[in-house]
Amino acid sequence: MTGHESAQPDLGVLAARILLSVQRELFTALAEQGFDDIQPRTGAVLAHLRADGIRASELARTSGQHKQVIGTLIDDLERLGYVERRPDPADRRAKLICPTERGLLQMEAAAAIMRGIEERHAQALGREEYASFKAALHSVAELQREAGHATPAPGRDQDD
Repeated sequence: MTGHESAQPDLGVLAARILLSVQRELFTALAEQGFDDIQPRTGAVLAHLRADGIRASELARTSGQHKQVIGTLIDDLERLGYVERRPDPADRRAKLICPTERGLLQMEAAAAIMRGIEERHAQALGREEYASFKAALHSVAELQREAGHATPAPGRDQDD
């Protein structure tokens, strides 16, 4: 049976619907709060940024994006004043990607917006059902991530 014959959308379609809708709501609300210069694609960095900094390689790993993509996004966010590169105290050869004051304000605003989105869904579904949904979704995301590491895409090394 192909995806066109199924009455229910498949996992990929459902995941995309959730992602795109949440991104649209989040970035619209951020723009209304003065963060109108960032785009949803920067979420690959912003969603994983830590107040005390994080290495670009860790951002790539946690976001599932290529190092080159993360590097470009970091460059963009640095130009916009959301992040800065600082020497990593644990290894002076490495750099930490640290939020600036504006970056910290954006992180706080995004966290508040996401809490509101999650609260709305928890109220609609019931807290227990929403908690179960999130736990199951997290498990599926981990299983999918593990499956992706087990079988590299054609033309890619596993070390990419």
